[in-house]
Amino acid sequence: MLVAFSGGVDSTLLLKVAKDVLGEKVLAVTADSATTARHERNDAANTAKAMGVEHLVVNSSELEIAEFVANPPDKCYVCKKSRFGDLVSLAGNRGLPFVVDGENADDLDDFRPGSLAARELGVRSPLREAGLTKREIRSLSKKLGLPTWNRPAYACLASRIPYGSPITEEKLRQIDAAEEFVRGLVPKTQVRVRHHGDIARIEVQPARIPGLSKATVRNKVVEYIHKLGFMFVTLDLEGYTMGSLNRGVEKER
Repeated sequence: MLVAFSGGVDSTLLLKVAKDVLGEKVLAVTADSATTARHERNDAANTAKAMGVEHLVVNSSELEIAEFVANPPDKCYVCKKSRFGDLVSLAGNRGLPFVVDGENADDLDDFRPGSLAARELGVRSPLREAGLTKREIRSLSKKLGLPTWNRPAYACLASRIPYGSPITEEKLRQIDAAEEFVRGLVPKTQVRVRHHGDIARIEVQPARIPGLSKATVRNKVVEYIHKLGFMFVTLDLEGYTMGSLNRGVEKER
């Protein structure tokens, strides 16, 4: 099988089990573009190498698709239709009958149009099909000694830009740099920097808010994010919420 591999918690467990069961009949493929955080590329390459799995990095061209750049609510459908279409073709050329991704049972609770594109193309989601939740995946990963068991969840950088606001490489670079900086000051926490034009809205796990609010830390964050081009820097007191920009869309569904 071909595993769509981000290097995150879910796809790492999936790749580990695929390797254990299928041996050399596994190919890990990471799609790379401006929507991918730098640390994700490194994590994916290092993890696949440590497992002894063949790993390919392929360029993803969603920023060349006008419909994706316009950032409609179903942009993930547009992106995944393109990405998974390429992976299905690659798998066919390599004689691999299955393409799989790391979607899990909890993902059903969020607005994920990309899942529809995956299913339309015949991509399977073994973790979701097995009914495994994120908590269970972390528990299994810990038992298997995977370094990802307590790693914060990954997500496409474009998910930080409100629907209707065009996706640009400049915005994605700002987001990536801002999140990398915050992670360096408040390690092992979920970090999202939502891009609201001149405003950078930082989300971290609620327990981490006091640490980020300390004057010495706060001043460093404000200074750095201002240098990235944001006029205002805010800290969301509600804390990190998966898919927080989907709230308006969910009300319309």
